[in-house]
Amino acid sequence: MVKEITDQNFAQETDNGVTLVDFWATWCGPCRMQSPIIEDLAEEMDNVNFTKMDVDENPKTPQSFGIMAIPTLMIKKDGEVVEKLTGYQAKEQLRSKLEEYTA
Repeated sequence: MVKEITDQNFAQETDNGVTLVDFWATWCGPCRMQSPIIEDLAEEMDNVNFTKMDVDENPKTPQSFGIMAIPTLMIKKDGEVVEKLTGYQAKEQLRSKLEEYTA
C-alpha cells in the first residue's frame, strides 16, 4: 500500500527503514504514469515503506529538499536521503535502486 503523507507527518513517516517518497501532483501526466509502478512495487516489496506527497497541498517539504520538477522520487534510509530520482522511472530500474538500500 502507498501511504499519502503531508508536511505535518513527513518526518515521522519517513525516518525509519527504507522509504520511497513520490512527490507528485494531480495535473502531472508523468506522475500519473509513475503511480501504478509504485503501487505494484508496494505490493511486491514489503521491506520498503512507500509514500506519496501531493506537492500542491504540501509545498513546505518539497521546497526544503529543493525539488523543482515532478515526479521526483526520493529514497530515505533511516531518515537520511540516499537518492533522488527526477522524472519517470521504469519499474525494474526503480526496483534495483531500492534493492541497493534494502540488501
